[in-house]
Amino acid sequence: MQRTAIVTGGTRGIGAAIARALAAAGYKVAANYCGNEAVAERFTADTGIATFRWDVSDYDSCGRGVAAVTEALGAPDILVNNAGITRDAMFHKMTPQQWNEVVATNLTGLFNMSRLVWEGMREREFGRIVNISSINGQKGQMGQVNYSAAKAGDIGFTKALAQEGARKGITVNAICPGYIDTDMMSTISDDVMQKHILPQIPVGRLGQADEIARTVLFLVDEDAGFVTGSTVTVNGGQYLA
Repeated sequence: MQRTAIVTGGTRGIGAAIARALAAAGYKVAANYCGNEAVAERFTADTGIATFRWDVSDYDSCGRGVAAVTEALGAPDILVNNAGITRDAMFHKMTPQQWNEVVATNLTGLFNMSRLVWEGMREREFGRIVNISSINGQKGQMGQVNYSAAKAGDIGFTKALAQEGARKGITVNAICPGYIDTDMMSTISDDVMQKHILPQIPVGRLGQADEIARTVLFLVDEDAGFVTGSTVTVNGGQYLA
């Protein structure tokens, strides 16, 4: 049986690697995006993976998106909540808008998407939800009170929802990546990278998006039904939870 997967934030960075890995493994994949249509079009042209535009922070928008995916590819059995944003600022300068935007996407987005696929998963007695949290949701990060709070919330969301899904064949797990070599990291100067970031990582390098994708493949597999409520750290030993 070919299962359908939705990957939010699935056209760039870690999300794109996850979408590609799922497609290569034989899943029908829908890659969600919110803003950059040109990137999404190139992604589909390069991979053949269908892309769908909606804002995960808006429940009604998510509803329309899930309906479109269901019509095109079938009801989703797998959901990877990867979409996320940053609005970094020291707390004494952080605005309500910066707080609300990050929480709405990075935490409320999990509710919106999971709620809309949950009943179908319960009816079919199968589901896999993987929430992409962050090392900073585990240890905190100065200048990211909003992001760290939302990502820590993702972990609590995972642990609670896993208990509700267990008897219905639905697993819910979280992955906490460390520093991953994506476009976001390319903005950091080599001096800062060599002096301040790499020395914190025991393996001595950045992670690769494909390493997160391989972790997702394990968690969504049919044979991973005994793994639920887990938080998997993929950070090169930088933070040991």
